[in-house]
Formats: sequence, C-alpha cells, structure tokens
Amino acid sequence: MFRSLLTKMEITMANRFDSLTWEQMVESRPYRSAPRIADYHAVLSPEFPDFLVKYSELPILKRLAGISLLCGTDWTPLYHNRFYYSRLDHSRGVALIIWHFTHDKAQTLAGLLHDVSTPVFSHVIDFRNGDALTQESTENENAYMVRHDKALCTLLAEDGVTPAQAADYHQYPVADNNIPQLSADRLEYMFPSGMVLEGSWTLEDIRHTYLDIVLCRNEQGKPEPGFCTRKTAENYCRSFCNTGHVLQLNENKLTLQLLAEIINQAVNEGIITEKDCYSFSEQQIIDRFEQAATTDCTGTEFASYFRTFRTMKHIEHTDTPLPGCYCVSLKVKQRYIDPLVVSDGISKNNGLYPARRLSSVSPSAAGIISDFKSYSDTPYGCVRLQQPL
Repeated sequence: MFRSLLTKMEITMANRFDSLTWEQMVESRPYRSAPRIADYHAVLSPEFPDFLVKYSELPILKRLAGISLLCGTDWTPLYHNRFYYSRLDHSRGVALIIWHFTHDKAQTLAGLLHDVSTPVFSHVIDFRNGDALTQESTENENAYMVRHDKALCTLLAEDGVTPAQAADYHQYPVADNNIPQLSADRLEYMFPSGMVLEGSWTLEDIRHTYLDIVLCRNEQGKPEPGFCTRKTAENYCRSFCNTGHVLQLNENKLTLQLLAEIINQAVNEGIITEKDCYSFSEQQIIDRFEQAATTDCTGTEFASYFRTFRTMKHIEHTDTPLPGCYCVSLKVKQRYIDPLVVSDGISKNNGLYPARRLSSVSPSAAGIISDFKSYSDTPYGCVRLQQPL
C-alpha cells in the first residue's frame, strides 16, 4: 500500500536532494577535532589481531599511507576536508570489520589487500581511464600484485593462506558485494568519508550504528551485514545517501576529472611517469606539479589547470559550457545503500538472521533511495580557469 501512495506523492514532491547544495553539505556543520584513527578502528574491532601488524609493514601496503581515501580532494580548497584518511587506514578498517564478523584469516587478509593496486589520487585514475561510471579500472592489477610480491607470499605461506585466497576479496560476500548491498568495504569507506567531507559522523554515532549490525542471509542465501533495528537502518541509509550525494554533485565530478586531466598533461610533459603514480605519494606528486607549474611549464595548459585546481573555491552549475572555463558533463557511479534489516522476533538460522531490504519495510527509506537514484545535477559544472604565470 505505501508504495502506491509514495509513487503518487513523488509525482508532486520535489526531489529532497535538490535542496542539498555543495555549500550546505560540506560547510554547514561545525568543525570538530579529528578523531584518533586508532579509536575509530577500535570501534570496528576491539581486537586488533597481531597478524595484521606484520602485513601492514610490507612495502606493498605501506605505500598506501601516502594515498588518500578521498581521491585527491585533500589538495584543493573547494573541499574543506576535516582530516586526512589514507588508503592504508581504509584497508585496515575493512580487514577489522571482516575479522569482527568472521574471524576468518583468509577473508581478513583479502580485505586488507584489496586496494594494493590503488594509484595516487585513487579513483581519479578511473576518470583518466574513462571509467567514471563504475570506478573499477584500477582493480585489474590487484590480484597480480598480490601473487607476485615475494615478501607478501612468504608471510601468507607462514600463515597457511594461499595467494589465491588473499588476492581477490570479491570472492567473499561479507567483504564485497554489489550496490545497494552492505559489505565491509562499503561500510568502512562511508564512515570516514562522512566524517572527513561533512563532519556527519561522531565516534559515538558510529559505535551506536555499528553495534546494531549482525550478519544476515540475503536474497541469494549469502551472508551480508544488516541491521537489527529499523530506525538505525533508516538513519544509516539517510547518512550514507547524503554522503553519496556529495560524491555525485558536479563539484566532485569536476574535481576528479580536472585532476585526471592534470595527470594526463603531466605525463605528456614528462613531469611524471605512469610508474610514478604507483610508487610516489600524493604529496610527492603535488610537489612535482608545484615545481613544474612555477618553473619549466609556467605558460602551459598544465600550469593553468593545476593553478585552477589548487585555488578553486566555487564552481558554476550550468546548462551549457561557459567560455574561459574548464567544464565537465559526466555520469558517475552512484553510491547508495538499501541495507538488510532483521524482522521483529526472528532468530538466527544456521548462524545468519533472516532479513528483508529496508526499502520494502520503510516508506521513508524507499523515498530517500528513490530520490537519490533519480537526482540529476545540472548538465555542466564549470570553473573559471586561472591563467598561466
């Protein structure tokens, strides 16, 4: 019944995300002190298993400490990122969630290693590859890197884990699955993304939400994290979609595509090589760009684009491209969630809770998800180009 009523209401109601502008999303909340990452990780798993420490010290993983979770957005004033959270932090967080729910070493290590092929600026490289819609192009090398890292394979052998078990976390449904399902990876990246981009989570919020999560049986009969209570699931769905909204606004599209173009030009100009994207930190790459933009390449398009990226504080939302501007018109991956929620009075069955999708039992969640999926920003996002020195 509520679905038919909701459909009628949606015909006359504006999309709720139309009013959530960039400024409202990233600037409206007061700034809090950055949480200690160790405290946040302790929420995900009070036990930090010893074996994760030795793997985290491997060069294949330590490299990720210099790569941000948030795709180069730490380097432009258009964003007001509240603290730095690395891909290594994210990888550890994913591993801790998997360990907390499964206590399975192979799955946990697969989660820890799932991002070893991530280049600088993360998904910006997907934009370079023309893969803004799925943002998976850099995953192709992950299994190869795991299988061919001798130091890593030595540790895996000592722990009785094969490279095949650790090389692909997609094989474990708790670790990874398809949108709009909930997985360890999706659960982890949206907590710090919300904290960094919007200030929308506190540690206490995260703790309250996380303690409500149990392993459920999804429609395919596979384990999937889900919620015990509908209210907590609704709050999580709303917060997740709000952060996902930030990632589908023209500001985010333009930032990632502009940085992708800067990298293209830097490679063409010989400022960096493709290999540098997999061996240098983001700070080192930015330092190279700064040097080039103020010396050898001062009068180039590269310098103009890079100066724009480093100084932009506002973009225009337009129907057509604007002269003298860098403009983008893109469709990007939509990150939203329709989590499982346990029905009242239902008990575990073979270790998993029977559950249903939140949208099937919650009119408010169904409306949020519908609005999120149907939202469309203006055809173009544009920023005035800074002129070369």
